[in-house]
Amino acid sequence: MTRGSVFSGTLLEEQALDVQELASACAVAPEWVIERVQSGLLSVASSSGGEMRFVSTQLIRARRMATTERSFDANQELAALVTDLIEEVERLRRQLQR
Repeated sequence: MTRGSVFSGTLLEEQALDVQELASACAVAPEWVIERVQSGLLSVASSSGGEMRFVSTQLIRARRMATTERSFDANQELAALVTDLIEEVERLRRQLQR
């Protein structure tokens, strides 16, 4: 993947990932996901039978956090703050486009 690569796809809100699938999609260990959930940095969409499920918005958030942590050697709180700011900028851009 080059720096200028662009990917497109469709997010499926009704598709929920479990911890293992989310971890795999983010190239992290399942423990990484669990730590961020316990810290309140990732939200669980549903929890049935003790199994956590995550929607696509959390997949995007987790990927951003993992990338920030790896790229900048950032701790999990800083990575979450950076992700919050990116999400806010995106929200404001959508609002401006309306």
